Amino acid sequence: MSLGKLIERLIQLIPVLLGVSLIVFVMMALTPGDPVQIMIGDQAVTPEQEAAMRRDLGLDRPMVERFFVFLGNAVQGDFGQSFYHRRPVFDVIAERLPATIELSLVALIVALVTSIPLGVLAAIRKNSIFDRIATVGSLLGVSLPGFWFGILLLMLFAVHLHILPVSGRIGYSAEIEPITHMLLIDTLLRGRFDAFLDALSHIILPAITLGLPMTAILMRVTRTSMLEVMRQDYVTFAEAKGLSRRRVIFRHALKNALIPTVSVAAIETGSLLGGNMIVETVFGWPGLGRLVVESIFLRNYPLVQAAVLFYAVTYVLLNFLADILYTVLNPRVKL
Repeated sequence: MSLGKLIERLIQLIPVLLGVSLIVFVMMALTPGDPVQIMIGDQAVTPEQEAAMRRDLGLDRPMVERFFVFLGNAVQGDFGQSFYHRRPVFDVIAERLPATIELSLVALIVALVTSIPLGVLAAIRKNSIFDRIATVGSLLGVSLPGFWFGILLLMLFAVHLHILPVSGRIGYSAEIEPITHMLLIDTLLRGRFDAFLDALSHIILPAITLGLPMTAILMRVTRTSMLEVMRQDYVTFAEAKGLSRRRVIFRHALKNALIPTVSVAAIETGSLLGGNMIVETVFGWPGLGRLVVESIFLRNYPLVQAAVLFYAVTYVLLNFLADILYTVLNPRVKL
């Protein structure tokens, strides 16, 4: 892909991000509930004090003016002050982001490690019992609500069997001084294998819950792509040369069958960020998704707007990366 094409595609992303910013701003502004009244609660304040709070938060300005102020500041990397935390929004998000990235990466690994082998086996054993079970399982994986499946896992493994913890990232007795703020990495860097196992036990259930829909989708894509590749002439020719079944599958068929799988995986990685709001809330995971849910209830406008804009930028860039990756894997496709 030429540099000109890359620049052209990046410019096309600007209207998308502007549209997302406008929609989120309007929806938050029209959502019932007053952030000032929520912060005041049962406290006795005078109308003058309430007006001063509203002026301090910038809520006394017209909605159109507030939007353009937010947009102008966002372009400069300033997302304002969090109403609830009374700190820069960027700092609050930066504190929670490593937990969300860690959870998303583990969920991605779980999805890839399980979906690709299952998809290949289902294609090789087409119409077998295994193929039928895998097909039904993939449909269930896409259909099951994340919060419901997560609660089932909690009830089974945490409440009844007492094998895994209910919530959090790590036990109090295993806490360590963070380095990267990704506990699975930090515990190994600190040489605390006991703390690593503790952090791993905390992330297993939320990662499986978050990665389930992606596993189901990638399994179906891999199966369909593998079946199509197995019908190609070069695969038939390789078999006619007397190559072993395993070599034909792994050396010739699988490489080309994974092209759509890799592209879909890049796109679905963005969906992990959207799905983590529910999963983090169910499992008490202290990440960005849970922070957004809490901020919505508190009508913390600046934080919600900045977080959703971050989700949008990440999702758009991952789609853009998927397009580039597809052209690299398949040179016949041009953007």
